Amino acid sequence: MQSLRSALFYLLFLGQTVILAIVVGTIAIVARRRVELNWRIGQYWGESNKALLRWIVGIRTEVIGSENIPPGGCILAAKHQSDWDIFAILPYTIRPAFIAKKELMNIPFFGWAASSLDTITIDRSRGGQAIPAMMDDARGALARGCRIIIFPEGTRRAPLAEPDYKYGLARMYVELGVPVVPVALNSGLFWGRNSLILWPGTARAQFLPPIQPGLSLEEFQRQLIESIETNSDRLALDAVDKGLSRPMTPELEARIAAARLRNGRSA
Repeated sequence: MQSLRSALFYLLFLGQTVILAIVVGTIAIVARRRVELNWRIGQYWGESNKALLRWIVGIRTEVIGSENIPPGGCILAAKHQSDWDIFAILPYTIRPAFIAKKELMNIPFFGWAASSLDTITIDRSRGGQAIPAMMDDARGALARGCRIIIFPEGTRRAPLAEPDYKYGLARMYVELGVPVVPVALNSGLFWGRNSLILWPGTARAQFLPPIQPGLSLEEFQRQLIESIETNSDRLALDAVDKGLSRPMTPELEARIAAARLRNGRSA
C-alpha cells in the first residue's frame, strides 16, 4: 500500500513541478525577471508538496528555531537528505537565492525558471576558477536582501551517514562576512535519496544559532559541522526512539548504533 501511495505522490509532485516550471519559465521569457510573481508560484509549489506528502504518504512537517534567523542578508546552510528539505526551508527565506550547478540552468523551462529568480550558479567544470564569479553573484544577491541557501555537502546524504562537507561555504563565509545559520534535519528517515518508497512520520528541521562573522576558515568549518551533525543526529535518534514505520536495513541499524555511541545515548 505504501508503494502505491508513494507512486501517486511522485506522479503529482513531478507533474505539477513540470507544469509550474513551464509557467515560470514562460514568464521569464516573456516578462524577464518577474521575481515577486515567480516567488509566489515557488511558495505555492513548496506548500502544495508538503500537503501532498502529508495527505498521500503520511509525512508531516515540523520546523523550529526560525527565531535564530537574523534580519537582512545571511546564509542558510542545511543538511541535505531529500527534496523535503527545500519545501521545509522555503517559507523562511523571504527572498531565496539557491546555489545550483550551472548545468541545471540548461534544462528547458526549469533552467529558465531558476534563472528568472535569484539563483547563484557555479560551474564545477572550472574548479577553483569558478569561485570568484560565484562570490560576485552572492554579493549581488545579499545586496538585494536575499537569504542564500546552500547545502554544504553538495548532495543528498543518507541519514546518519558520515559527513562530507566541502569548503565552498567556508570560503563564502570568510569573504562575504555575513552570519551563517546551520540547519539540522532528519528527513532522510522518511524520504531517502533515490528511494521509490516514502514512509510515514514527522520530518523535522531546526534552524540553529547563527555562526557570526569573524572566525577563521578552519574554525568556522569545525563549528558548522559540529552544529549540523550533532543536532541532525539528535533529531534522527529522537525519531528512531519514537518508532519508525520504515524497515530497518542492516546499514541503517549500524549507522544508528554509531550515532548512539558518539552521542552517548543508549538504545
